[in-house]
Order: sequence, then structure tokens, then C-alpha cells
Amino acid sequence: MSYYTQSLLASDQGILQRTTACAASEGISDPQFWAQQRMWQLSAQPGWDAAYASAIAAGVEDPGTSEAVVSDPMILSAVQALHAAETPPAE
Repeated sequence: MSYYTQSLLASDQGILQRTTACAASEGISDPQFWAQQRMWQLSAQPGWDAAYASAIAAGVEDPGTSEAVVSDPMILSAVQALHAAETPPAE
């Protein structure tokens, strides 16, 4: 993992918007705030850094908006995992 690539990913507005949309579809309250607060955790998800770096090397102009770079299933999996880790189990 390149920390520089991870930093680019963490500040990518396309990824933020896509993650916000995912969080909203998962019923997370204030999804934009939730996504903004977790961008560094999201950027460290397995496979995200490599996919993003590969897209940059290939000349993809806006990798954060491309589902071919970080796919919607990758985002959904990360959002669900982070949210589940934060949510106390039901009693």
C-alpha cells in the first residue's frame, strides 16, 4: 500500500459521494457525515489502494467515479463492515 495513493483516495470526492450514496441506501443516519468521518478507514480497505493506483497509472482521469476502479460491491462491503463494527448488537 502506498500512503500517497491512500491519501489521494481518502480525499477523492467521487469516492466520497459514492460512499455517501451507499451509506444512505444502508439506512445510516446522516450518511454524508458518516462517510466523511470514515474516508481514511475506507481508503485503507483491502484492494482499494491497488485498484486506485492501477487506474492512475493507466491514465483514468477521475478514478473515484469509476465503478471499474473501486466497484460498488467493494464500497458496499466496506460500508457494511465498518457500520457493523460500530453498531452494538441487538439485545
